[in-house]
Amino acid sequence: MSINEFISKEKNRILEELFSLIRIPSVSAHQHRQPEIAQCALRWKELLLQAGADSAEVMATQGNPVVFAEKKTDPSKPTVLVYGHYDVMPAEPLELWTTPAFEPEIRDGKIYARGADDDKGQSFMHLKAFEYLVASDQLPCNVKFLIEGEEEIGSVHLEAFCQANKELLKCDTVLVSDTSMLGADTPSITTGLRGLAYWQLEVTAANRDLHSGIFGGAVANPINELAKIVAQLTDSEGKITIPGFYDNVQEVSDEERALIAQIPFDEENYKQNLGIKEVFGEKGYSTLERTGIRPTLDLCGIWGGYTGEGSKTVLPSKAFAKLSARLVPDQKHEVIMALVAAHLQKIAPSHIELKIVPLHGAESYVCPIDSPAYRATEKAYEEVFGIRPLPVRRGGSIGVVPVFEKVLGVKPILMGFGLESDAIHSPNENFPLDLFFKGIRTIAAFYKYFS
Repeated sequence: MSINEFISKEKNRILEELFSLIRIPSVSAHQHRQPEIAQCALRWKELLLQAGADSAEVMATQGNPVVFAEKKTDPSKPTVLVYGHYDVMPAEPLELWTTPAFEPEIRDGKIYARGADDDKGQSFMHLKAFEYLVASDQLPCNVKFLIEGEEEIGSVHLEAFCQANKELLKCDTVLVSDTSMLGADTPSITTGLRGLAYWQLEVTAANRDLHSGIFGGAVANPINELAKIVAQLTDSEGKITIPGFYDNVQEVSDEERALIAQIPFDEENYKQNLGIKEVFGEKGYSTLERTGIRPTLDLCGIWGGYTGEGSKTVLPSKAFAKLSARLVPDQKHEVIMALVAAHLQKIAPSHIELKIVPLHGAESYVCPIDSPAYRATEKAYEEVFGIRPLPVRRGGSIGVVPVFEKVLGVKPILMGFGLESDAIHSPNENFPLDLFFKGIRTIAAFYKYFS
């Protein structure tokens, strides 16, 4: 039976099994979702065993559990480790979803639900490719699966798990499908990810909320002060103003910048899709360079005071913000964490108290494009999509990817199948069915070429 025949015959079952995962609201950011986290891990274990794994188990970490499974074919053959994550981002604001976030629906040729793409849909493609290869007696190597439950909160406990289980996770390459392509007809392989540093800021003025008429003009407003502080962090040309922030940024060669310039990119269509009048970012760099090879610093949230209906004349006691930096090669997130925190304290006025809490960080990653695993991936995409995939550095962060390189000594391959229009982390997240099934075929083809 060919892979196409398998997909055609089992299509409804494949989708229903995926939907059984999606229906579980395994939101790692919400502590009250711990029962659902455990439920989703157990469901993955069941599906891995049904697909043909020799063994599968839910393993404890200092945080959410991981699911580990393996299929041994021959000790002399190479081993592929498949990584994915079963946790998802919060679905809020729920009112912006056309259909309920955890009730998957197919419309317009797409699966709509939280996790449809990131990362239940993309991880599930690996499971079905594996199932096909096992069932048709075509699996040419050993396969291990590592499915974690904390990626969306920074994979904070996975490095310790990997360190403690090096032998168990030993492999020749790692496959990760948690990234996107340039377009449905323009396949690409992610060859670089930016790192991440993330903080929460808390500004305190008075010891309680105050009447804005009685105290206004005599006591600092923490929202105003927070706005002043964060406004100083970038200039009008998009450059980060923190001294030393760019010191370790690895400059990209003119040759690589020339390659980036050759990547198909319609800026007018990009603006139209996002509903923006103009692109904006660091002066002297293109949009693709700004999102792939340059660091950034952005507010991800800011709040304080009264935000309910009508008016309430109050000076709030506190104001808060979430601040994140995307980092590039040679920028270490621990260094940037400390550097930014020190600068914020330096520029904070004496009449307020500033508390800075580091939340999580991740290193950047660059993949070589001449390894056997990369070349096998390239051939697999070309077989299924009919065109050679482009190597592209992307702007996101996957904290565990550099951990695999550091702990296991292998370079992960980022073979994603999502699109920017999939709205991951946003309301109405979706995943095109066509790419979902092409992903299964491409992953199956990878094993043929890799082995």
